[in-house]
Amino acid sequence: MIMSDITRVIEQVSRDRGIDKEVLVRTLEEALGSAARKKFGTKVDIEVRYDEERGEIEVFQFKDVVEKVTEPDLEIDLEEGRKLDAGCQVGDSIGTKMDTTTFGRIAAQSAKQVIIQKMKDAERDVIYESFINRKGEIINGIVQRIDKRDIIVNLGRTEAILPVREQIPKETYRRGDRIRAYILDVLHESRGPQIILSRSHPQFLVALFNTEVPEISEDIVGIVAAAREPGSRAKIAVTSNDSDIDPVGACVGMKGTRVQSVVHELKGEKIDIIPWRTDPAKFVCNALAPAEISRVVIDEANRSMEVIVPDEYLSVAIGKRGQNVRLASKLTGWSIDVRSETTYNEAMRTSYASLMGLPGIGASTADALYEQGFYSIEELANASVEELVQIKGISDKKAQTLLESANQALEALDEDMPEETAGQDTSEGPADEVEDPGDATGP
Repeated sequence: MIMSDITRVIEQVSRDRGIDKEVLVRTLEEALGSAARKKFGTKVDIEVRYDEERGEIEVFQFKDVVEKVTEPDLEIDLEEGRKLDAGCQVGDSIGTKMDTTTFGRIAAQSAKQVIIQKMKDAERDVIYESFINRKGEIINGIVQRIDKRDIIVNLGRTEAILPVREQIPKETYRRGDRIRAYILDVLHESRGPQIILSRSHPQFLVALFNTEVPEISEDIVGIVAAAREPGSRAKIAVTSNDSDIDPVGACVGMKGTRVQSVVHELKGEKIDIIPWRTDPAKFVCNALAPAEISRVVIDEANRSMEVIVPDEYLSVAIGKRGQNVRLASKLTGWSIDVRSETTYNEAMRTSYASLMGLPGIGASTADALYEQGFYSIEELANASVEELVQIKGISDKKAQTLLESANQALEALDEDMPEETAGQDTSEGPADEVEDPGDATGP
């Protein structure tokens, strides 16, 4: 290969494959070094250099100058050395340029294999670097094939995989279909970078709104949280940095055009757009919309809430097969227990009566305990003297007496409980069979 050919090939491959020129030069140098060692053995001292100005790759063999040669491949005597360099001395190292055409067919094949392998490695690195910083983006591709229900997507320069676990249930694709997905992860595998796509991840929903709602991309409106049951229903919580802009209205768009574009991409998945609130109780109430909420009992220690709704809103709050309350819980990060007013009031009456049955508790003490959040014998038994003495009318001695009475009553209840029901959940039946009569698309 003439000098200009090498330079031209390096530049063309660098341009076509997106590989840095220096990587290509190092690859050629390693390949020629490998070919030389294949021909002359591994002991020889070989150095390969690329002269950019002349566009030439040169291979030099270095030998030590000695008085008497014992290893011809590694040594040269002083007389021969001085023919190459008149000023050399014993102990110096002299390099002689090798004729690469003498390397032979096997050495050339070895060089070719090195070049191919290094080119593949370089291409893998280039693809990985070009995608690793695109995690979290939406990308378009063409369905290449279906492999054991996983979808292989052609992205142009490389392929990606949409695993079955990241697909929206009941969605079907065929070879040649266009597909839009979220870049979930980019892995640096030995066989090449593996790009993992998702259409079921909540962040795919967030990214779709980011493309459809200019106020989100401009950081005027923000999506604080998102929860999905892919293909069925989703909830997003939104907030605004500008008091003049309604975040829910911005996401819905004129006549619902923006949210409907996202719904169309998700093949009809219903989307609830919820205004985010710093107050967790208000946030939970918003997340359970359109159900009306009567009251909320918060247990911050266990990050749970008991939400009381009018009887006629129980089915709406819970949703079909419990979906509404389940998504609200995922969205807010709080465990939510929805109860009807009738059930709640009956439980309160029962608890109040049990408190009134304890020795030393009259109506005024029971009312005082209720006002401080002690609604049952069990809650009273779990209290401390320090907590109880904060309540008006309860001294240290009375607090101790109340705790003893509550613990004795609990022990008596445990002894009276039939063995077969001990430890079982005695709450009302599952609420996930209640049908949701409403369409939840939109706020």
